[in-house]
Amino acid sequence: MVRGKASTLWDEAGTEYLDAMAGLWCVNVGYGRERIAQALYDQTLKLPYYHAFSSMATDTPARLAERLTELAPVPISKVFYGNSGSDANDTQIKLVWYYNNALGRPEKKKVISRRRGYHGVTIATAGLTGLSNLHEGFDLPLPFIRHTTTPSRLWEAKPGESDADFSARLAADLEQLILDEGPDTVAAFIAEPIQAAGGVIIPPDGYFPAIKEVLDRHDVLLIADEVVSAFGRLGEWFGSTVMGMEPDLITVAKGITSGYVPLSACLVTGKVWDVLAEHSDSGLAFGHGYTYSAHPLSAAAAMANLDIVEDEDLISQVTVRGERLRSNLREAFADHPLVGEVRGKGLVAAVEFVAEKDPAVRFDPALGVGRRINQACLERGVISRALPEADTISFSPPFVIEEAEIDQMVSVARDSADQVAKELGRA
Repeated sequence: MVRGKASTLWDEAGTEYLDAMAGLWCVNVGYGRERIAQALYDQTLKLPYYHAFSSMATDTPARLAERLTELAPVPISKVFYGNSGSDANDTQIKLVWYYNNALGRPEKKKVISRRRGYHGVTIATAGLTGLSNLHEGFDLPLPFIRHTTTPSRLWEAKPGESDADFSARLAADLEQLILDEGPDTVAAFIAEPIQAAGGVIIPPDGYFPAIKEVLDRHDVLLIADEVVSAFGRLGEWFGSTVMGMEPDLITVAKGITSGYVPLSACLVTGKVWDVLAEHSDSGLAFGHGYTYSAHPLSAAAAMANLDIVEDEDLISQVTVRGERLRSNLREAFADHPLVGEVRGKGLVAAVEFVAEKDPAVRFDPALGVGRRINQACLERGVISRALPEADTISFSPPFVIEEAEIDQMVSVARDSADQVAKELGRA
């Protein structure tokens, strides 16, 4: 790829593509934004870099931190910056460990994630990620990590099970895992508001309130991984608001700058920060940080990006475009012989393909059905994404996507699925 504008990309041969994935779930305001380019230029001339070590700071990241605390779905005390969602979730683990050490609970260190969750690819976070392809060959996950049930209605719900009953059962699964491990050893539970890379899995209504009751009962912190969902992707500033989460820690990245430059952040509530601060005052400093933590260029890009989202009312557009995307997908695939489920929230959606529908039966992974449909989309000029662990293609376009472009995305996806169905003798 050599050029981009709005929702369109061009490769070095001049071929045009509609980017139905906003890069990797991140180019929310679209490509080619001069406002962000100007902010980077101005900041480069003013102060291109200074570090954030030894009580030093720069002004633009400080202003961004203030803005993030104002937008956050729960009261936030402090912001710690990083460079990617992976390193931010790694930092969250260290914050949780430091917190429990400060409270005199050195055994309370295990972190629970969910199967098919995605939380990064560092040595620690690749283990939190509940996808086998990120574990195999790397001796992962590390011993302190555990996984619980994914809230996938297609594969985990019982026939006729209501959302309330499904949520209660998932919460019971989590509680049993905590009890089996020993509550005095379990420190945190990390979850995306919706599971993005793991399949665009939407939890049932009431899921997070049911989960929070379990966590509070056993004094386990909740980390909301909002790397994909924050800054409007689900139709609100934060996915926690949409899905009823009340986190103790929040991870953001991707949409904070629309991917123009790397930036991530850990948003820390007073519940956690007050303990860390008191412990640090006793003489044990929080010895953590990166050369590029709180980078002024990244902060300048983030401020301009958030200005665009606000000034152009793009979150309202997410709601309108998202409804059109889901409606078109459901209509286009209602009668398709390979489709097990169409799902989505805000401006993110997925189509999952199955060998049999009732009950749902997976394709043999060797057939690569999702991958083949995704490739067929690419050959037709639409960039979707084939997701791991199931035959699923996803859509997460820029917020500036036009209605006609949504129609094009869906039409191409249907044609591509028809092509693969024919190849499988299932047309």
